[in-house]
Amino acid sequence: MKILIQIFFAVITIALFTQCEEPVITPKPRGYPKVTLPQKGFKTFSGDYCNMQFQYPAYAEIERNKYFFGEAAPNECWFNLYFPDFDAKLHCSYTPINKENNIEHLQKQAFKMTDWHNKKASFIDEKTFENQHSAIGMTFNVEGPAASPFQFFITDSLQQEHFFRAAFYFNSQINTDSLAPMYNFIKEDLQQMLHTFEWKQSVAL
Repeated sequence: MKILIQIFFAVITIALFTQCEEPVITPKPRGYPKVTLPQKGFKTFSGDYCNMQFQYPAYAEIERNKYFFGEAAPNECWFNLYFPDFDAKLHCSYTPINKENNIEHLQKQAFKMTDWHNKKASFIDEKTFENQHSAIGMTFNVEGPAASPFQFFITDSLQQEHFFRAAFYFNSQINTDSLAPMYNFIKEDLQQMLHTFEWKQSVAL
């Protein structure tokens, strides 16, 4: 009988001790809202206000820029590719090459504006390219929590009369993990823009 009482009290003690232990809490992995990606497809940009044409994602919209920081845009060929599904924009600007804006000056400005993102970027990957339409340029892949993760400029390899620059931005707080699926989806389609970009006959800008 004495042994049974000792066993009983031992079981009660173990039960109470087990209940007093704090549960081990395992943090849940961070989750992000599921993004529904639009259907792939392309449109042809060939506005009479620009002397260029290219294919761009069908889920994007063209926004004309008549003003730049409160003043009139330098010419008619300033516009955005707006991606409403992602609240993002590719800011596009055209500059004719002349004595005031020579190719060296314009390229230097493009590098300067990209280097500004070095404040938060962990790395900037610069690559030159040339497509089948003799459009040449350079792309800048900005890694890290930078405001603009992708930029590029395009000029013509023959006369060197034209200079086109573009910078991609999300209109939201930078979170590289949550924005990565959307950014990769758009960036893949912007490669089509680079491959198909070509200069047309000069127009008055």
